[in-house]
Amino acid sequence: MNNLENQSDQALLELLKEENRQAFNVLYNRYWKKLYNTANKRIKDPEAAEEIVQDLFTSLWLNRHKINIHTSFESYLHSAVRYLIIACFQKQMNKLRFEEDFSKVNTIADTTTEDSIVTNDLLGLLNRKVYTLPEKCRSVFELSRKDHKTNKEIAATLGISEKTVENHMTRALKILRLSFTSLCITGTILVNHFLAS
Repeated sequence: MNNLENQSDQALLELLKEENRQAFNVLYNRYWKKLYNTANKRIKDPEAAEEIVQDLFTSLWLNRHKINIHTSFESYLHSAVRYLIIACFQKQMNKLRFEEDFSKVNTIADTTTEDSIVTNDLLGLLNRKVYTLPEKCRSVFELSRKDHKTNKEIAATLGISEKTVENHMTRALKILRLSFTSLCITGTILVNHFLAS
């Protein structure tokens, strides 16, 4: 073990591909605390932060044979943790508005270029999903979320009843929530994608 502790990340990853559990343990001990601190700083929930890091290392072990990383291993791990943090926030969307949640993610994320890219990607994904909504649903959703109009104002603008506005909003939110839930069931799918890339 002592010899392995002095090995580079790359050398340990190669050993990991060969089923070397000690190499995995060295990587785990080398980065667990850093990743935990990163996650806990953002979500301020020790148990959830621990679960995120455990999920990441579990995924790392399960996908050890197809690891192919083109950046530093530490940067790779931090990127994967950020995606898992975002996935964690996705689960809270049922009680919050979409734009409020994305603002929250943006506020919690570090102001690094990489974090900005992740947030912009999510916002872009949201906008693309909104564009696929049925026309009336999309109109109602955009007037509500982008133009901040009340249901009464939306009804007057579109020439429909307030009840119809409510129905379109309910349908739009349901479609969007299902879309994001399918993308972030546990966050593991995202990590597996990075490990396999």
